[in-house]
Amino acid sequence: MSRTLRSNGNIYMKARLKAANFNDKLKSREGASEILGVSPSSLLNYEKDVCKQIPTDVVVKMAEIYNAPELMNYYCCNECPIGKNTVPHLELTDIGYLAIQISVSLKNPESMIDRLMEIVQDGIISKNEKPELKSIVGKLDGFSEKVQSLKLWAQKNLR
Repeated sequence: MSRTLRSNGNIYMKARLKAANFNDKLKSREGASEILGVSPSSLLNYEKDVCKQIPTDVVVKMAEIYNAPELMNYYCCNECPIGKNTVPHLELTDIGYLAIQISVSLKNPESMIDRLMEIVQDGIISKNEKPELKSIVGKLDGFSEKVQSLKLWAQKNLR
C-alpha cells in the first residue's frame, strides 16, 4: 500500500496540517522540523514519500506532537517489515460505534470459552476440532482489534 494519499501530501503531512489548527508552528515545515528535531529537508522527504522509511523515533514524535497516535499504527501496518504481517490496521472511529461493536462481540462469551476449554482439555487438537478452534481464534482477534481501536480513540481524545 502506498503512503501517498494525495499527490500533494501523505498521512504524515495531513496529520501535521491538522495539528496546525492547534499549534501555529506546525503550519510550516520549518516550525514542525524544529519541534520534531529533524531538518526541514528531512521532513519534506517524509511528507512527500522521498524517504523509503521514516525513522521510528520520528514517527513516535510526530504521533505525540500532532496528537495523532494513528500514525504509529499506520507505520506498523504499512512500513515496518514485521508489523506488516502482525499488526492489525486500526480505524479511528466514533466512540459510540466502537462501544456497540465491543458489546456485540461480548455477546455470549461463556459458550465460546466453554467450547475452547472442551477443545484443549485433552491437550490434543483433533482434525475435527481445528476448524472450530480457528473460528474461535478469529473471533478473539476481531474482539482484540475492537479493543485496540478503542485504545487508539482514547489516546487521541482523552489526552
